[in-house]
Amino acid sequence: MKLALLQTVTGGDVRENIALLTPLIRDAAAAGATLIVLPEAASQAFDQGRLDTQAEELDGQFATAMRKLADELSVTIVAGMFRPGDTNKVDGKELNRVRNTALITGGGVHKGYDKIHAYDAFDYRESDTVQTGNELVTFVHEGAVVGVAICFDIRFPEQFKALANRGAEVILVPTSWADGPGKLDQWRALTVARALDTGAFIVAPGQARPDWETKAGEDSGPTGIGHSAVVNPQGVRLAEAGYAPETLIVDIDLAEVAQARKALPLLTITNATEMR
Repeated sequence: MKLALLQTVTGGDVRENIALLTPLIRDAAAAGATLIVLPEAASQAFDQGRLDTQAEELDGQFATAMRKLADELSVTIVAGMFRPGDTNKVDGKELNRVRNTALITGGGVHKGYDKIHAYDAFDYRESDTVQTGNELVTFVHEGAVVGVAICFDIRFPEQFKALANRGAEVILVPTSWADGPGKLDQWRALTVARALDTGAFIVAPGQARPDWETKAGEDSGPTGIGHSAVVNPQGVRLAEAGYAPETLIVDIDLAEVAQARKALPLLTITNATEMR
């Protein structure tokens, strides 16, 4: 399976982001990628204005543009976007929350995964403005089961094991990670850990670091740290980007999943433990 991870910096306007992403997707398809994965918040980046004003359902302009591209290019596209959610009262103010969604479109599929774990950490409260989901999502691409998670979900191994127990051989993690001391080390450790937990490929495209030329490594909100990566089931990093915008094209061999799970049958052991 040939994958593309599109690491870029999106902005605050959905239409401008569609225009930014479209040629990158076309280039990835021309390079032979059939599964093209974009970062979290691809439709509208964090810290670029209110999310609820441009949030849209899966028949809106962003999802429709991605679906048309996927159908035209005969690929599957996974891209972070925001959908309308519920209302929430914070400090006496009523806020329109959104759902942080990974759109999955192409190959007869058009659906979304809503991020389950809100990034309520390091003095940031995503749950104030984001309504979390509660359902695992998988889809089939070229005969392989593919699971989907988003960013902060990667700190919760139970979710990844549950996806693997549903057959996921590849788990996609669109991300917009925060920068700062120790954050890159944590990102690298977590992607490897989830691969080893599940015996699956972890495919994690992130937003590039805004102002990477001058601010890489400095504290930031969850606006991107770059370092998109593909990690194989043995925990080996097959490819990794830097801080700046970059596209990774990576071939993966799904036979490695069965080999890894036979050698280290953690899912079987876990299931046996849970049955007691």
